[in-house]
Amino acid sequence: MADQYYEGIGRRKTSTARVRVMGGSGAFIVNGKPLEEYFPRVGDANSVLTALEDASASGTVDVSAIVRGGGRTGQAGAVKMGLARALVLMNPDWHSPLAKNNHLRRDARAKERKKPGLKRARKAPTYTKR
Repeated sequence: MADQYYEGIGRRKTSTARVRVMGGSGAFIVNGKPLEEYFPRVGDANSVLTALEDASASGTVDVSAIVRGGGRTGQAGAVKMGLARALVLMNPDWHSPLAKNNHLRRDARAKERKKPGLKRARKAPTYTKR
């Protein structure tokens, strides 16, 4: 039988991440690749790791994430939220620091749809009098 793991689902824009956390040495795998290789931009990898740092769990847990849909930044946000939810299931004492730093709250911002008669969601064509 495998070690006990805790699973959290995170979503951001059109990305969905299934994150599994278990006790270990600090390995972080996203879609079969190390975290820094999957999220090469510095800000994306760091934003994911803030949930671990706020819970004081860096280096004590192994994380495995499967993420689908969206772009890299949306995927990073989804992994961060899924990680935070899994950490709370693992240790309920971590709920307070994670909630205080908004890791458990879904960021609902998404691209606004284009409206008919406009160039983009809100940009109107240039007004000409004649």
